[in-house]
Amino acid sequence: MELRLAKAMMAAALSAFCLLVAYDNLVDYESNYAFVRHVLSMDTTFPGNALMHRAVTDERAWRVAYASIIAGEATSGLLLALGAVAMLARLAAPAARFERAKRFVYLGGTLAFLVWFFGFMVVAGEYFAMWQSRDWNGQAAAFRFTMVVLGVLILVALPDREIVDTAPPTPG
Repeated sequence: MELRLAKAMMAAALSAFCLLVAYDNLVDYESNYAFVRHVLSMDTTFPGNALMHRAVTDERAWRVAYASIIAGEATSGLLLALGAVAMLARLAAPAARFERAKRFVYLGGTLAFLVWFFGFMVVAGEYFAMWQSRDWNGQAAAFRFTMVVLGVLILVALPDREIVDTAPPTPG
C-alpha cells in the first residue's frame, strides 16, 4: 500500500510542477516569451556560426512555439493529475485495477518528457544551438526536469502486487 501511495503522490507532485510552470508562463508571459524569441531567432548564439540558416525570425512562429510549450506543460499536468487521482481512488484495489489507473501518468509523463527533453534539449538546445547562448540557455533546467519525469515514470512503472493483509486477526 505504501508504494502505491508513493506512486500516486509523486505523480501528483509532478502534476503540480507542470501546472505551475504553465500557469507562470501565462501570468508572466513576456519573461519566457523573450526566452523563446531569443532561442528561435538564435540572436545570442556564437557570432557567425554555421547554423544560422535555422533561425526563425517570424513573430507568429515564436507565439505558436510558446503556445505549444504552454499547452504541453498544462496538458502534462492535467494528465498527471488524472493519473494521481485514479491511483489514489484504487489504492486498495486489485493489482490489475491499480495498474490500469497508471495510464494517465504514463501519458502525462511522456508528454512532459517530450516538452522538456525533445523540446528544450533536442529542438532548442541542439537544432537552435541554445547551448551557445550565455543568457538564454535552458538546457540545465530542462535536464533536471527530464530526470525528475523519468524518475517518476520508472517508479510508477514498477509492477504492483496484490495487497496482502498481514495484520493479526482481531478477536471476535
